[in-house]
Parts: sequence; C-alpha cells; structure tokens
Amino acid sequence: MEELRLAPPAWATRLRTEGPGKMLGVLVVQRPDGSLASLRGFSGMLDGAWAQPGFVPPLFDLQARARIEVPGEAAVKALLRRAEEARGAPVLLRAREDLASLLARQQQAGEAMRARHAANRAARHSQRAAGGLDEAGLHALGQQSRADQAERRRFEAACALERLEPERKLRRGERRVEALGRLRRIFCRRLMRALHDLYEVPGAGVAPVPLRSLFPSGEPVTGAGECAAPKLLGWAHRAGLRPVALAEFWWGVPPSTGGRREGVFYPSCKDKCAPLLPHLLAGLEVAHAPVFRPTPFEKPGLAVLHEDAWVVVVDKPAGLLSVPGREEGLYDSVLVRLRERYPSARGPLLVHRLDLDTSGVLLAGLTPDAHAVLQAQFAARTVEKRYVAWVEGDVEGEGGLVSLALRGDPADRPRQVHDPVAGLEAVTEWKVLARGEGRTRVAFFPRTGRTHQLRVHASHPAGLGRAILGDRLYGLPGDRLMLHAERLTFTHPHTGERVTVESPAPF
Repeated sequence: MEELRLAPPAWATRLRTEGPGKMLGVLVVQRPDGSLASLRGFSGMLDGAWAQPGFVPPLFDLQARARIEVPGEAAVKALLRRAEEARGAPVLLRAREDLASLLARQQQAGEAMRARHAANRAARHSQRAAGGLDEAGLHALGQQSRADQAERRRFEAACALERLEPERKLRRGERRVEALGRLRRIFCRRLMRALHDLYEVPGAGVAPVPLRSLFPSGEPVTGAGECAAPKLLGWAHRAGLRPVALAEFWWGVPPSTGGRREGVFYPSCKDKCAPLLPHLLAGLEVAHAPVFRPTPFEKPGLAVLHEDAWVVVVDKPAGLLSVPGREEGLYDSVLVRLRERYPSARGPLLVHRLDLDTSGVLLAGLTPDAHAVLQAQFAARTVEKRYVAWVEGDVEGEGGLVSLALRGDPADRPRQVHDPVAGLEAVTEWKVLARGEGRTRVAFFPRTGRTHQLRVHASHPAGLGRAILGDRLYGLPGDRLMLHAERLTFTHPHTGERVTVESPAPF
C-alpha cells in the first residue's frame, strides 16, 4: 500500500495555531489490478480553497461554481449594503426619533393625568368615608368619577390620532428594510439551489445522481456534499477505484462549540452525510455501524445509601442507565430496579439523573409529594452536589468557575455543544484535589444541571481544556468514565432537616 505522507506543514500549522481546525479523511482504495492506495480529503474549504494539491477535489465543477458563486456573492453583498443604507436612512431615523419623542411626551402627560385622577379618587373616598352626604352629594361624586373616565378616554383617543402619521412614516421606512431582507433571503435560497444543482454524487457502477435527489425534501442542508467522506468516496467511484476502508479525524484547534479534539476519529455526520452514504456505499461490503451497549449488570446491583418512608438514595454504578433507553436492550436501569424494590411507591421516583457512564449518589422520592418537594429544590438550586473526577494532563490553576451555555447537537446526538446564543446557562465550580502521573484529580460543584455539563466544561478549551479520563464522547475511551457523584446534600421533604449522603469514588 502506498505510504500516506504527512499533511503539508504550512496549512497544518495554521490549523493547529490559528484555527479553526478541520475534519480530514483518508480512504484506502483498491486499484483494478488489486493493489492498494490511499486518498486524502478535507471537509469544506482548506486555506480558503476548494481544491488543494494531494487531496481529492469536490463533487462539483470548480469553474461552473465560480461562474455562479462570484456574481451571486456580489449581488448578496449589494443587497446587504442596500439594506444597511435603508436602516440608516435619515428619513427612517428621523421618523423613529419623532415617534420616540411623541411617545415620551404622551407618557409624561398620561402619568400627570393618572396622578390627578388618583388624587381625585382619594378625595372622593374620603368624602364618602366621612359620611353626611345626601343623594345630590353622592351623585356629584359619581359625576366627578365619570368625568375622569371620560377625560381618560378622550386622552387615549387623541394620543392614538396623534401617533398615526409618525407611525405611518416609520412603517414605510421599516417595510423597505424588511422587503430588502426578504429579497436577499429569496436570492440566497435560489443561489444555494443553483449551487446544489452542480453537485453530482457518483456511485459504484451506477450513473451519478443529483445531490438534491438524495434528500427527501429536495433541499440539502448547508454544507451537504462538502465533507471529507463524500468527496473521497465520490472520487474513488469516478476513478474506478474500490473503497476498502475510510477514516475521518479532526486536526487542529477544537471548534468553538467543543466536542472535537485533534487526532481523534469521528463518524460521518448525520445531517449532511447520512443521506448521501447509502448511494455512495451501494454495492460495497460495509461493516455494520457499531452500536453502543452498556455493560450488563447482574441484579440487584444497587447499593442503598439512605432509605426511609419518603426518600431513597442509591449508589449508581457506571454503565447502568438512570432510566430505560429507547432502543431495544436498554431497558435495565436504576428506575426499573427501584420500581421492583418498591412496588407500592407512586410517582416518577427519580428526582434527577446521572449519565450512563457516571457513577455515584442518585436521589429518588418514594411518594409524589416527596418527589415534588425534592425536584423543587433542584429547580431552586438549593441542592448541593460534589463530583470527583480524574482529568487528562496537568490542569492550569487550582480552581475556578466555568460558565459555558450548552445545547444538544441534533446532528450528533447525544453530544452537547457550547452555544452562547441558543444554549442554556451552565455553571460549574471546580477545585484541584491532586496531581500526578499525567493526570489531575478535580472536584466539581455544578451550580446547574445540564446534560453532560461536567464533561463538556472539563473538555472545552474555554473550560478546563482537559477531558475526563475515559470519556468516549468528549475525550478518549477507556475502561470507564472517571467521574463519580460523591456527595449530595438536600432538605428532607418530611422532616425539613438537611441531609448529606456520600459515596467515596471507586477510583
């Protein structure tokens, strides 16, 4: 088999130092004469170009794309400039200022009127409370109240009439901005459709098919056909080479969302590659995708740390689900075993969850009321939690606070990614406990309870920058994830006393 040379130092160094990194791929192929060779590919563009020497080309004709993309991008930029000019047009700015000034004056006049009416109401209330009013006097007070109400209605009508012209001018200017925005979006969709029409996806011994035909909606997602795997497989088919083995890995600085590290192999993405792969792999002998299965545990397999009529705390082993999974064979879980142990218990039981790979203290309420009280404590963040973990390498610093908002990655479940815009707040306090043998022992004190929070906060470059040992999702797989829920402190739902339950880490 031909030797695969190392990537050119120039772009490789930039990916490692300046970032962002890049997904690269290697495809082992068989020539018609039976000899083996290897192909190299990259996702998207590399060093600002779609093609680089030594790498397979994209699935489209570069010149044809340039004829569409260059004028298309110029038109998009022109529309953006027009929209920016419309947003900053003097007429629109003046209309916005005039309306804001009018609203301020109306608010001030309205507050003065409401204050006067409040004083009038107080005076009428005092007169009525003092007593001695005859029917004529009470009628006069009623007339005063109705007069205030009539004044308020006249004021509101006058204000609405006064706002008509300024609001009309403002709407006219804003409609122009919105129209330019709609025009740009329509043009971008048409431009992307024209670009997607350039993509032809080859198959083994069959004619290439349009990229659009491989997506049920007919609208490929952004970036479809641009990953390393489709490029490599497509080029191999065009060249009459038989694909034998494929691997994709990340090279360079991790992405801002996290979830990737240099030198680690990753499967093809689900949103962009999955629709293409059945066609690209048709007729080839393909190994079944590996399906993760947790380590089977013999029952009972649950150590009870605390138990009374309202609460039970167990020591969950690593590899046992907190609740049943959706796939076949993933039914066994802490919840299932608790229901077997407490058949008369009602309600949801588990108050929180631990990841499949995480071990340690897990809390359940044996009555609906106890469960509700305990869950409210988690929502109010009055439950104190301490985890302990071994992380890779030597962590910088002795402790601190990590605040990285998280959300799920729909294209790569169950991974979580950092997203400062759409993510949910996630905060973790941490403290170094020990160092040695190329690793660091850390205590984590999560202030929020997001999925995979500690794992992402440990591995992300903006967090500790060190993945937890054995983390198959955010680091490198091992015998087990070195993360353990060591201590939990909560207020007992019946006695009101603070209860602390501990389980020493088994590592």
